[in-house]
Amino acid sequence: MSIKSDSRHLYLQVIDRLKQDIDKGIYKEREKLPSEFDLAKQLGVSRATLREALRILEEENVIIRRHGVGTFVNTKPLFTSGIEQLNSITNMITQAGMQPGTIFLSSETQCPSEEDIRLFSCSADEEILVVERVRTANGEPVVHCLDKMLAKHIPDSISWEKESIFENLEEKTGRRITYAVSEIEPIGYHEKVSPILDCSPETALLVLKQMHYTEQDEPLLLSVNYFRADKFSFHVLRKRIN
Repeated sequence: MSIKSDSRHLYLQVIDRLKQDIDKGIYKEREKLPSEFDLAKQLGVSRATLREALRILEEENVIIRRHGVGTFVNTKPLFTSGIEQLNSITNMITQAGMQPGTIFLSSETQCPSEEDIRLFSCSADEEILVVERVRTANGEPVVHCLDKMLAKHIPDSISWEKESIFENLEEKTGRRITYAVSEIEPIGYHEKVSPILDCSPETALLVLKQMHYTEQDEPLLLSVNYFRADKFSFHVLRKRIN
């Protein structure tokens, strides 16, 4: 099992070997890896080389290290999407061959915050409708959704238990979302959201914040979605411009 010499740095070879062993099922999801001493001995590398490889694998979410417990193989994301694609959570779950569902938590109107006034280009006396839901895949909670809209655009008859909020808004308001400005941030344990998503203390979250616009550049929906990082992954397609 030892690493064979080639022109690359040893830690890169260790990374490739461990990824191959995980893909082959030698180390399974959630399985604890051998100790650093034993693993370094098996691979024929120093512990310093092994630690550098493990550090990078942890950054890539291939493994997770629990202080005082050990190193474990991370679960592979069930859902993946390009962040440049405006894809609904419903579609992401469906495309993974799972059944999407919605747990409605609450809806209420609030006075707009300074950020709301800026993003929605509204006045301080306009009301903001705030809807909180949990999206499920085959009954398992995977995304916590906090959605904001101008209350004046939303009819009382709208039902927030319908899976796709995009389709719901288009059907009930006649407004169609065509693009969004997004930002994504990884965070650790969240005191409110993590228990709702049944996350263990070491499970990270990906926060995707998006301001959605209609074809007429009208701001329609502000979403703050908390994704379980062990269930979802996002990637970005980048192209050269010259």
